[in-house]
Amino acid sequence: MDTCEGNFAGLRRAMVERQLRARGISDERVLEVMTDLPREKFIGQAHRHEAYEDRPLSIGSGQTISQPYIVALMSQELAVAPAHRVLDVGAGSGYQTAILARMGREVFAIERIAELAGRAEAVLAELGIDNITLTVGDGTLGWAEEAPFDRIICGAAGPDVPEAWIEQLAEGGRIVMPVGGPEVQNLIAIEKHDDKITRRNICGVRFVRLIGQQGWGENT
Repeated sequence: MDTCEGNFAGLRRAMVERQLRARGISDERVLEVMTDLPREKFIGQAHRHEAYEDRPLSIGSGQTISQPYIVALMSQELAVAPAHRVLDVGAGSGYQTAILARMGREVFAIERIAELAGRAEAVLAELGIDNITLTVGDGTLGWAEEAPFDRIICGAAGPDVPEAWIEQLAEGGRIVMPVGGPEVQNLIAIEKHDDKITRRNICGVRFVRLIGQQGWGENT
């Protein structure tokens, strides 16, 4: 390990202890994966030194990588088991996607911006994470050909949960996503049992908009 990698490893351990565990993240699988996964790889060179700061960072194209705590919280609330098939909408940098891939059996990721998808694929390949299928498209429509999914997560905020996702969610499945207006939203968890849907509010958040047929319009 060179000096730079060693420095990042130390920052990563400090992030997990001070930003995650100290604030109530208790899922040991989430903590283990985020201790091991090099977040700096998913961030452009200009901002790489900020990789472990307690805030979101720009990844270009008007998109961000969420602050570590929010990534951990969403991962914990999603409760991915080793046998689960996961749909990740708004893959962005690929960081959340990589965490899900380390926790579940297979991840199907959708990103509407081709440049971001290409970069994410390159980083995932560099890290040898091969249980991810990534495509460019409208994530609000889900991925009907690969449904049903045990878990669905979204890194962008919609006005409501897309109906397509509910239809593609497996029995006993769970969705975690931010829902609300363009500026402020609530992070919610949805569960499906006997074709009935229950909702639970987790906390207030601020995310970029979920653009697509069942989300926000491009110019909203």
